[in-house]
Amino acid sequence: MQQIELMAPAGNFESLQAALDNGADSVYFGVEQLNMRARATVNFTLDDLKEISRRCKEKNVRTYLTLNTIIYDHDLSIVKTLVKKAKEADITAVIAMDQAVISTAREIGLEVHISTQINITNIETVKFYAMFADTMVLSRELSLRQVKKITELIEKEQIKGPSGKLIEIEIFGHGALCMAVSGKCYMSLHSHNSSANRGACKQNCRKKYTVIDQETGFEMELDNEYIMSPKDLCTIDFLDQVTDAGIKVLKIEGRGRAPEYVAKVIKCYRDAIDSIADGTYDKDKVISWMLELEKVYNRGFWNGYYLGQKLGEWSKGSGSHATQKKVYLGKGVHFFPKAKIGEFLIEAYDIAIGDKILITGPTTGAQEFEVKEMMVNDEKLEKGSKGDSVTIPLEFRIRPWTNYIKLLKIKLRLNGCSNITT
Repeated sequence: MQQIELMAPAGNFESLQAALDNGADSVYFGVEQLNMRARATVNFTLDDLKEISRRCKEKNVRTYLTLNTIIYDHDLSIVKTLVKKAKEADITAVIAMDQAVISTAREIGLEVHISTQINITNIETVKFYAMFADTMVLSRELSLRQVKKITELIEKEQIKGPSGKLIEIEIFGHGALCMAVSGKCYMSLHSHNSSANRGACKQNCRKKYTVIDQETGFEMELDNEYIMSPKDLCTIDFLDQVTDAGIKVLKIEGRGRAPEYVAKVIKCYRDAIDSIADGTYDKDKVISWMLELEKVYNRGFWNGYYLGQKLGEWSKGSGSHATQKKVYLGKGVHFFPKAKIGEFLIEAYDIAIGDKILITGPTTGAQEFEVKEMMVNDEKLEKGSKGDSVTIPLEFRIRPWTNYIKLLKIKLRLNGCSNITT
């Protein structure tokens, strides 16, 4: 059985490094505007493309530029510039939904992947886009049975893309889901003149609403649920069935999420994919992965439509249901390479022996560990406070002189809820 490709989100260099450090096979990212997370992340610039390509090539990781928004005439010159720069930087492929982007990429020989926004749901549509693309993201509303039918027909009918290889099918494996069909929603545009299809969603569907009968004035809340805010997709507990469906790429959603989210989710799915490959995937491992996934941002988990469910499962509240939260402690100010010691200025909460700590940075990614020893203002103490200089032994390198390094404390979130059922 061919092992599936694990694709990670990258909204900035911290998340990119977190993906690389935790076993991603590929990463996808946006550059400035014209991607579906244009306002949700810091996003990269054109000048970052070469550095992205360099870092990923060092680890043999494929790179995908998302250029998957609606395109207007005044965007066409930007499209051409982005695609040209991506080609020059040796980016692997562009993820597109608009025919103008597809055509522009094909003209200069840049590989094309079809975005989920195209809403591919049948084999004839696969055949059509096979003229332009080698990889296609299927509609999020399909069941695994429908996905498997498509992958089997690709094999049976030998449907190939421009490269001459069989079409590869990609599906979403984990992360936020939208109430709209394959993410095509106009609610934010109508309410805030801010189009989700241009990467500027205000996520007003994630709020709690009351239904009012206009004739009688009767108000109703539906089971106290956020009826337009789906729980997050999670497939790790039936990933063996996902693999059996014949997909080639598993995509993790989350370009707007923090680097520790990318690190944790990619690590869990890397372990799960490897476990399926070596025959050690089992219920006990699934439970441990679920407990880890619950620690980072989530709205609760469900299996999407993959197992045949016709109606969605909705969030019970706004924001994250994560069992852990992070609070800012301070910043990195120096690293001593021979001694492998990092120096930090504490600017907020106290730090103490036994604390679980997260360090993030553009070249550090997201590194999590427990403080077992430290020096406070050159004294060996158990605790440091605001204004103190703290040094901590590290198993990894930080570069505070070139990058902004954040030191955070990991704490139990009192309102966190478990998704585990046994």
